[in-house]
Formats: sequence, C-alpha cells, structure tokens
Amino acid sequence: MFPIRDDNPQVNTPYVTYGIIAANALAWFLLQGFGFGEQLNASVCHYGLIPADLFGDGLTDVAPRGVCPSDGMGWGGVFSSMFMHGSWMHILGNMWFLWVFGDNVEDSMGPVRFLLFYLLCGFCAAAAQVAADPSSAIPMVGASGAIGGVMGAYIMLFPRVKVHMFVILIIIFTTFRVPAIAMLGYWIVVQLLGAFSSMGSTGGGVAFWAHVGGFVGGALLVWVFKDEELLLNHPYRGWQRPKKAANIWDDPANRE
Repeated sequence: MFPIRDDNPQVNTPYVTYGIIAANALAWFLLQGFGFGEQLNASVCHYGLIPADLFGDGLTDVAPRGVCPSDGMGWGGVFSSMFMHGSWMHILGNMWFLWVFGDNVEDSMGPVRFLLFYLLCGFCAAAAQVAADPSSAIPMVGASGAIGGVMGAYIMLFPRVKVHMFVILIIIFTTFRVPAIAMLGYWIVVQLLGAFSSMGSTGGGVAFWAHVGGFVGGALLVWVFKDEELLLNHPYRGWQRPKKAANIWDDPANRE
C-alpha cells in the first residue's frame, strides 16, 4: 500500500515543506552525485550519523569500522544525515510522504514553527536510533525519522481524514480510501515490529527505531507547536465528521 493523496484541503502555501523537499533534492544531486558511483558511498559515510562517532571517548565499546574507514561529522551528523539518502527509492519515497502529509501539518503551525518542529523530530529520531545501538559504526541517513514526526503530528491533528491508497494485488491495480488513523497507525505498527525484530542485528538495514522515535516525538511535540487559530481554518481537524467539515470548507468566508 502506498498513499497517493489525502482529502485534506491545503489552506496556505507550504513554503517550508517545499523548501525541505528542495534541500533534500539539492543534497542528492550536489553532494551525493545522483546516487551513482563512489560519491554516494563517500557522502553517506561523511554526512551520515554514525553512533560510534558520538561516543568515541572511551565511554562505550566502539565497534570495528567496516563500512566507513574514517570518522564522519560527529554530532554534526545528527543534522546533516536528515538530508542524505541511500538510493533513488529512498529519497523519492521520503519526499512523497512529506509532500502528502507535510502541507497540512505546516498549515497547523505556520512556517517557522513547522521548520523547528521538523528539525526536532529529526533529532528525536536520531536519539532513538543511537539509544538502540550507541556503538554502531553503520551510518544512518534519510529524512524518514523527521517525516515520521510529521506523520505522528498528522494522526493527532487529522485522524479522520481519508487517505487515498494505491494497492497492487498480483496483477490488479486499484485504489481505496482509509482514515488517516488507520493508514498511519498501520505504518507505525510495522515500524515497531521491524524495530523489535532488528534488535541485536549488527548489519545495515532500515533504521526502524529512528522511524519510531520520530513518530512518537512528532505526536508529542505537535501539542506544543500547533496553532489553534490556524487550525480553525481546517475543516477536517480532530474528530469532526467529514460531512460537516465539507460544508465548512465550501463556505468562502472560512477560506480567509
């Protein structure tokens, strides 16, 4: 299943969401060489978050280096890793989820608050992944954790909004709508299952704990960053019935 779009109207232009997508695209093109050749591997090692680099002072047993022969950016990797990706599917999938869910969350906070919220969710994701394995020498990259925070905020703000899902059933291609709480709830359950099943693993793979940390961080931080006045412009906020919400949205007086 893959989300195509939601039925949540966009009130204001989501400039920060667009800017974050542009920043990730520029990093992919300029720093990661479109995902080709040695530039991709070098960028992942240099700009990725390597937990072992954060505790290289003897406080923990640092794992032998096999993936990256040299140190990364240390604590700077907590920030830079949020704009790095490992493949075309990785960046396209992340940016699509941000495109679908980011605009409405930005609408609920305003651009400045949303930017700070997004970065804090990324830090929560990094903290969760590092806490899960602080001696790991495997670099973590991707905007998934921060976007997980956006999804956590979305499920808190707009649980009843219908999300259009694209599904492939063997040779049948179809779409259907489900409430956001069902789609995003399913997503976080999958991440939790993946996180617990990956405990003790020493190889690379999906940073499930980062996804969980970002999602939980976003679900909690949204109560601090949301703007009630901005939310009044959103007919689908909270648990309002879609029929009533549609009537509110159809009233031009509520679009100002």
